[in-house]
Amino acid sequence: MHGVQGFMYPNELELQWSILIVLYPYLTGLVAGAFILASLERVFNVAAVKPTYRLALLTALAFLIVAPLPLQMHLGHPERSWEMYVTPHTTSAMAMFGFVYLWYLMVVLVLEIWFDYRRELVVTWRASTGLKRQFYGVLTLWSDNISPEALAIDHKLGGILTVVGIPSAFLLHGYVGFIFGSIKANPWWSTPLMPVVFLFSAIVSGIAAVMLIYMVTSKLRKTEISMLCVDTIAKYLYYAFIVDFTLEMLDLIHRLYVADESLLALDFMVKTKLFYSQIVIQILIGTAVPLALLASVQFVHWSAAARKAIYSIAGVLIMIGIFAMRWNVVIGGQLFSKSFLGYTTYKLDFATKEGMLPALVFLIMPFLILWGLVKILPPWEPDATDAGALRHGTSTGA
Repeated sequence: MHGVQGFMYPNELELQWSILIVLYPYLTGLVAGAFILASLERVFNVAAVKPTYRLALLTALAFLIVAPLPLQMHLGHPERSWEMYVTPHTTSAMAMFGFVYLWYLMVVLVLEIWFDYRRELVVTWRASTGLKRQFYGVLTLWSDNISPEALAIDHKLGGILTVVGIPSAFLLHGYVGFIFGSIKANPWWSTPLMPVVFLFSAIVSGIAAVMLIYMVTSKLRKTEISMLCVDTIAKYLYYAFIVDFTLEMLDLIHRLYVADESLLALDFMVKTKLFYSQIVIQILIGTAVPLALLASVQFVHWSAAARKAIYSIAGVLIMIGIFAMRWNVVIGGQLFSKSFLGYTTYKLDFATKEGMLPALVFLIMPFLILWGLVKILPPWEPDATDAGALRHGTSTGA
């Protein structure tokens, strides 16, 4: 058969998980990373990243809405997915994810955003007429109490939700690595470090995504980019990236030390089937180069313009590298035979159910949703006029 080397079992010739399953952990990772960045300001009092706090929350929500859609597209009967809620199987990690997702979306993320924006929603509701007034009235749940006491309660509840959301974000994406790491029959996936590696790569990709979105939106709005903010974000991105890279190297060293019967097959696959996607794109372009760029900022005094360029290049390369990592895990784990005697090839079609076109659509959708969320819930710091309106709204509510 074309594209097959050596001996493959008949059920291994065609890959069961496609690019849509690559997208799934990639999108959920962006959610977790964006929320962790938002928690730096709310929980850990890193005031420098405050300009990106609300933007990070909205980014997490936009990507979280789209995250399960690749799975739905992959399923043969997606209309049956609701059965995981009405007939739960507590021993199934896949089924339990439905409850984790619902908890994180409806209880943690949506409520935190609502508490954080409630004052602005009430002010907009009061100042609007017609359908817009009705729309914002629904968003406020028809409650216009924005007295200092009510806002203090909102702030306290929002802080509690952020604290609860941190382990929830870890669970949301750590579960994906848990699924892969628990498949004992596949030596490419079966490692206890898989959940941790997935989690830290998620933090890296989410922080990089919010940093890029903040810089691009500031440019489009023709507002000044806070260098203190992006410098601080880049510093945390650099630290998280070092931890992520160290964990991946630890996993590699452990595999080389154990040197079980699968090592030769995996080594051959990396040197052939996955050479460009793993060695070139993931390790060199997506890891070594951005790490060097971010490290240069920590040790060399670059100008503000140079730092912006470095952060932009590093952020884009990191996003590409993390996607390549997801690709190498999901696709790479299906390219070799369980007998270690043969290798197959993954052919990516374009306009098919699980081809490149729907994958591109799912990649674009979060940004369209984010654009809509930003229109409804502006995450920017209010100017003098807006700040005066908010103060007026607060005093009116009191």
